[in-house]
Amino acid sequence: MRAVIVAVGVAFLISLFCTPIAIKVFTRLKAGQPIRAEGPAMHQGKKGTPTMGGVVFILATVIAYVAGHLALTTLPDQQIAQVEPTITALVLLGLMVFSGAVGFLDDFLKVRKRNSAGLNKRGKLLGQILVGAVFGVVALYFPSTMTDAAGKVTNTETVGSTTLSFIRDIPALDVTKIGAVIIFIFVVMAATNGVNLTDGLDGLATGASVMVLAAYALIAFWQYRHWCADPNYKQAYCYTVRDPLEIALIAGAAAGACVGFLWWNTSPARIFMGDTGALGLGGLIAGMAMSTRTILLLPIIGGLFVIITMSVVIQIISFRTTGKRVFRMSPLQHHFELAGWSEVNIVVRFWIIAGIGVAIALGLFYSEFLANMT
Repeated sequence: MRAVIVAVGVAFLISLFCTPIAIKVFTRLKAGQPIRAEGPAMHQGKKGTPTMGGVVFILATVIAYVAGHLALTTLPDQQIAQVEPTITALVLLGLMVFSGAVGFLDDFLKVRKRNSAGLNKRGKLLGQILVGAVFGVVALYFPSTMTDAAGKVTNTETVGSTTLSFIRDIPALDVTKIGAVIIFIFVVMAATNGVNLTDGLDGLATGASVMVLAAYALIAFWQYRHWCADPNYKQAYCYTVRDPLEIALIAGAAAGACVGFLWWNTSPARIFMGDTGALGLGGLIAGMAMSTRTILLLPIIGGLFVIITMSVVIQIISFRTTGKRVFRMSPLQHHFELAGWSEVNIVVRFWIIAGIGVAIALGLFYSEFLANMT
């Protein structure tokens, strides 16, 4: 727990105090956010607000991970912990950094061209597929070699699993390694686009991501306390995952970094996360679902992202098949803007929806544990 707390605190402070520096740097570089002409008219006042703010909380998360590992070196010997960096960290931080890099390229092109087009859809899609495929392969093909004091291997798990999972792996739903990589690519694409579509109002995606990441930190730490690879855990019912403390540390660090960023990103936003931040967070959230073996629980934990994504899908299908729009504008948050709701009102209510999804998911996770312990 000490390492997780250190990571959260370091990430929060770095993000809180470095974001104003980023605001000044991006303003000086004229890296302002272009606003779509077809978007809500009230958004034109946001034109020129610095973007690419996701760089700050991505870097804060990576630095906080290192700080958390320094704290791990002070743990008592009898506590099982991953003192050395692991493949799990490589996968999770790699997903965040390289998904963010795809978004950074998109943001850079928007700023350079001075329009909202950025990277074309095919280029962004290929980038997401490549990132998902590379880290999916690493997650499925590199097992752990954790050993105990006697040199005996105690954990041979991979970061991901060949079976679909809800609260844990479902053995009957084995999809093979290749199938698991394909599914993970889809999850990466869904999560990155879901967060990206949600990032339309000041603080909306940031606040929702804080809740989702905090939920994964709790899930992963609970798995660590009831871990099958822990020789000190004597109960028969445990979680078969790899490096749960690493997962909790990274999820906590990312949540803390987002809270620090939210101080400057909330309405009226002084800086936007841009596609850099949205795709980075989406990639990390996808990795969290895979590494905690809760792939099918992700649509509930990230319920707000699913709702907003579905509003876009429904709008496109309706318009192409009937020529009519279901919503005044999609994504869904813009529908309510055009209906006369204030931006702050929409953000707070959507945060409530995100919180409900997280609460339901955590309730399902814990109730499954209780049901199997009784």
